Amino acid sequence: MANLKEIRNRISSVSSTMQITSAMKMVSAAKLKKAQDAITAMRPYSDKLTELLQNLSSSLEGDTGSVYADNRVVNKVLVVSITSNRGLCGAFNTNILKQSVNLAENVYAGKEVDFVAVGKKANDYLGKRYNVIANHSGVYDDLTFDKVADIAEDLMELFTAGTYERIEIIYNKFKNAATQIVMTEQFLPIVPLQEVEVTASADYTFEPTKIEIIEELIPKSLKTQLYKGIRDSFASEHGARMTAMHKATDNATEMRDQLKLTYNKARQAAITNEILEIVGGAEALNN
Repeated sequence: MANLKEIRNRISSVSSTMQITSAMKMVSAAKLKKAQDAITAMRPYSDKLTELLQNLSSSLEGDTGSVYADNRVVNKVLVVSITSNRGLCGAFNTNILKQSVNLAENVYAGKEVDFVAVGKKANDYLGKRYNVIANHSGVYDDLTFDKVADIAEDLMELFTAGTYERIEIIYNKFKNAATQIVMTEQFLPIVPLQEVEVTASADYTFEPTKIEIIEELIPKSLKTQLYKGIRDSFASEHGARMTAMHKATDNATEMRDQLKLTYNKARQAAITNEILEIVGGAEALNN
């Protein structure tokens, strides 16, 4: 059994760790509320934009001829891996990196796969194993639509220039504080829009033309798709960290209580030994 001083030091160390994890949990909980409100407020806009695009597309005859819908033979693939800049958030980053490797090794086996890293964890891990053409870890310093739109424009330019035939994005979709769903979405070429039933028979006059409106909406929709993915990931990160720190605090509390019990047993044993030595010494003197 460890001596009393060692056990006291361990109790002190575990208590300090518990204070840190508890503080991190509260910080993540505060940030989660803000991030959750942001993604919740954005989803109706994103859904309405998609609905508007679908309604317009369904009323057009044939393909719009958009450069973003050009399905070419896939030889080069670009994967956008969205992780966090910091750790201590459970399997949040690991799940994204596993899916990134799965795309490169299995789904697109035999193809040339490059990566764009959004988050330091993706850049650190993927940079050692694959070709990372860009690192956008700084986007989290001030997460705004304009910054994400610049990244989306770079991706669209790479696709239209023919550098890559397909672009995929991987991110954690926020469900609740304890649950994140790994999502893999095709970014480009755009997924064919589902046909929607036209319930109203009214004939509208469009200014400018429907095709011009769609050509304007597609880039905006792509920027919104990427922004939503990063916003989802941002909220998921804080949810995952809050859950991980909550578990860490509980484990530290349990460990501290166990150490206190061990300390009390060791202390009691030491006292008992001292008493036995005193009694033994007294009997020896009497004899």
